[in-house]
Amino acid sequence: MIRRLLKGFGAHLDGFLLAALITLMAVGLVVLYSASGQNVDKVASQALNMLVALAVMWAVANVPPQHLIRLALPTYVLGLGLLVAVALFGEVSHGARRWLHLGVTRIQPSELMKIAIPLMLAWYFDRYQAVLRLKHYGIAACLFLVPVGLIARQPDLGTALLIIASGFYVLFLAGLPWRVMVGLLALFAASMPLLWSLLHDYQRQRILTLLNPSLDPLGAGYHTIQSTIAIGSGGIFGKGWLKGTQAHLDFLPESATDFIFAVFGEEFGLVGGLLLLTLFLVITARGLAIAANAPTLASRLLAGSITFTFFTYAFVNMGMVAGILPVVGVPLPLVSYGGTSMVTVLLGFGILMSIQTHKKLVKT
Repeated sequence: MIRRLLKGFGAHLDGFLLAALITLMAVGLVVLYSASGQNVDKVASQALNMLVALAVMWAVANVPPQHLIRLALPTYVLGLGLLVAVALFGEVSHGARRWLHLGVTRIQPSELMKIAIPLMLAWYFDRYQAVLRLKHYGIAACLFLVPVGLIARQPDLGTALLIIASGFYVLFLAGLPWRVMVGLLALFAASMPLLWSLLHDYQRQRILTLLNPSLDPLGAGYHTIQSTIAIGSGGIFGKGWLKGTQAHLDFLPESATDFIFAVFGEEFGLVGGLLLLTLFLVITARGLAIAANAPTLASRLLAGSITFTFFTYAFVNMGMVAGILPVVGVPLPLVSYGGTSMVTVLLGFGILMSIQTHKKLVKT
């Protein structure tokens, strides 16, 4: 009886993917314990975040993908409405208007759009797959550029860039012609002076600091300098767990969130970093395998976009911490401290598991 219940409970979970995700989250708890100064309460809070996120993943995995696709339009409209509400009534914190109070709690609607955009675009392309023309790609681009503009206005450049990436992945997987992509790249290059003028002062400073952190070693360049010192001091095998100095002596800012990879690199070294990167690649490879075997266009586009976006999260964070990308405030998925990002990421993997485990029920 118990075995039957357990089998039914995990019927729509992909065992290999689940094991890799739990391994990554376990690594996150181990590193967080060190990065937070051995703060047991913070680790317990993160463990609770993980349990909630896993419950969300399980619930979504049990919903057939065709039902999830039907929620695309209302989810997109809801997310867009919440972004407008943030622009009008949102709470201002640290110079940014990103949060919206809903009575007893507050939410960050931009997190919802990380799922709503791929879902909406997958639904759109699936609907018009028989008559796809260049205009459909243009309409799809507008569908994700409108919320991107609202998010960039908050300002939240990191989230805006990730949503641009997730939208582009859907366009690419849907067959956007190469000549159009090359043209867009040329247009982007030509518009860089205009885009530069639209950036906030601190955003321009971050880009300049990337080129030369010593321009402002105690200001904009401080994060990059300290994180690269931490990673470099870890050497090949690292200093050992709980023996890092940059975070424990408070030189490393945001050590439990955006810069937790620097703590990991200092304590576990190059070998540990490569093993962690391998774990991210294993998860990405499994996600792409699910996308490749998905039975419908909508599920293929959705699975591919979610997987590529997850990898982009990790790449941008690691590149930011290593000093090869600007500091844009992107957490390391499933490792950095925080509940909202954890739930969003695992919700996406719940969709992947739904696509994988329900594919036999979908007529091809």
